[in-house]
Amino acid sequence: MKISFVIPCYNSEKNIHGVLEEIRNAMSGRPEVEYEVVLVNDCSKDRTANIIKEIAHEDPHVIAVDLAKNAGQPNALLAGFNHVSGDYIMTSDDDGQTPVGRVFDFLDEINKGYDVVCARYTERKQQSLFRRMGTWVNTKMSDWLIEKPKGTYMASFFMARRYIIDEMIKYKQPYPYIAGLILRTTQNIGNIDMEQRERSSGSSGYSISKLLKLWVNGFTAFSIKPLRISAGIGAVMGAAGVVMAFITGLRRLIVPGCKRGNGSVISVNLTVGGLILLFMGLIGEYIGRIYMCINETPQYVVKETVGYHSEK
Repeated sequence: MKISFVIPCYNSEKNIHGVLEEIRNAMSGRPEVEYEVVLVNDCSKDRTANIIKEIAHEDPHVIAVDLAKNAGQPNALLAGFNHVSGDYIMTSDDDGQTPVGRVFDFLDEINKGYDVVCARYTERKQQSLFRRMGTWVNTKMSDWLIEKPKGTYMASFFMARRYIIDEMIKYKQPYPYIAGLILRTTQNIGNIDMEQRERSSGSSGYSISKLLKLWVNGFTAFSIKPLRISAGIGAVMGAAGVVMAFITGLRRLIVPGCKRGNGSVISVNLTVGGLILLFMGLIGEYIGRIYMCINETPQYVVKETVGYHSEK
């Protein structure tokens, strides 16, 4: 049996050694289990690329994948998934917040019959109100848009069976959404409760713009429900317009001296105009994604691979 760890790395020169040490300590207790660690440098601005290459030269368990441009965490994960050889694949963050040393707790849980086991954080070391709101939005989005099983928690810290990963990497479009890729493959998902730790150092690589991009991707990647909502709102607004026109005409007949309400007309026009532009933008987002997919925009570009099967 072999376990593959996949860790996207972004500006993690101060943290990655600690994460690797935790993995080594955990695996040393089970010498009969083989393992590998795939470190994917997502075009970091510090010395992360050089450090993971040095580690890969020194440690036969480590593979370093250096991306030519920043692709984002989901694409970096898929890049790592394309280099794994294990029977079970486990993801982890590069900042020390995910207790990757509990790998065998995940393995025990997955051996109960699950295809995927995700961490369920009972406490998050995340003080930003915006980040907490983002977590809530992602959870609700998964519940509704991609029909996540009730009571199941999805997280970027998970272990999956090999066939799940093999199915996920068949997705070649430039806008992957990891939770969506898992849920379109299986709904047999388990959870392990744990506490998220403090970052070893530094700050999150997710800026507000990157989080917004992630949310938009989640809304549009695996569902057309937003388009159906826009059509439904359009129908409601149209019906409301007909009712308002009828009421206005009736008032003019009953109260001949009734004055026109310029303010109400302007408000209605602004509201309807704003909704039209909003939904045109939503449709444009879908069309833009179709255009990018037709042009075969790559998920990621691998600049260099260092490790014991770097010929992949």
